[in-house]
Amino acid sequence: MICNICPRKCNIDRSSHKGFCSEYERISIARAALHFYEEPSISGKEGSGAVFFSGCNLKCVFCQNSDISTGRIGKEVSVERLSDIFIELMEQGANNINLVTPSHYIYPIKEALIIAKNKGLDIPVVYNTSAYELPETLAVLEGLVDIYLPDFKYMDNTLAKNYSGVTDYSYHAKRAIAEMFRQTGPNVFDERGMMKKGIIVRHLLLPLGVKNAKQVVSYIHETYGDDVYLSIMNQYTPVGSDSLKKAGEKYPELLRKVTKREYDRLLDYVFSLNIVNAYFQEGETAEESFIPAFDYTGV
Repeated sequence: MICNICPRKCNIDRSSHKGFCSEYERISIARAALHFYEEPSISGKEGSGAVFFSGCNLKCVFCQNSDISTGRIGKEVSVERLSDIFIELMEQGANNINLVTPSHYIYPIKEALIIAKNKGLDIPVVYNTSAYELPETLAVLEGLVDIYLPDFKYMDNTLAKNYSGVTDYSYHAKRAIAEMFRQTGPNVFDERGMMKKGIIVRHLLLPLGVKNAKQVVSYIHETYGDDVYLSIMNQYTPVGSDSLKKAGEKYPELLRKVTKREYDRLLDYVFSLNIVNAYFQEGETAEESFIPAFDYTGV
């Protein structure tokens, strides 16, 4: 398959060569297990059935999951096996199937979801992404994905270039989220408060990133009002990857956590806009213990 499914448009035959995402077209995953550290309406008490895919089409220098985003960790599975994994997670009591960093496997994932739904998969499917996506690619998932969980990392494309090597992040993230909203419409919850359908837009506050964060929040609120949820995160963790160490020589701010003052400034701005539908993080969340073990559990 000549791969041009994301904004990178590698134009590489991933049947025999790796794309920018560091992966062939064959599915590779590092973990499939109940996950309890997503937003409350995603994880709930029972957990989200998170499937962590290897590789990534963005590769931020500060990546919290760098062991898998670079393709160093991952086990190849068939489409049929992936469909079975979805069913197994449902049988474990997962509130949903949570596809983490799935962009570069979107077509085999589509196949696996169709097979799993024919086998009885009847819980919501969550698409958990960096939002560096093409809307025409996302369109193939219409009717298969119930909940979109995109990051909106940067409105400032200078930061996007410095930290993720792209100059067009905000352009593509805006278009991708618009397509997601076209598919899902406003958020819908069940009687337990668990999300059944909709969008939660995440923003991870970065050190010295309050101005950029305010621009992201403002755009989402002005565009979608309270029809989507915001998730404002303070959990940035400098995990000591080789790419982060190298980037830290040029961008030393990435070598520290976000300060309480930075996060409070952002929350004050959110409150000033009278935003109703938002999640916040309290206390000390910037710990490596929140990063799961990529040990092939459930694979």
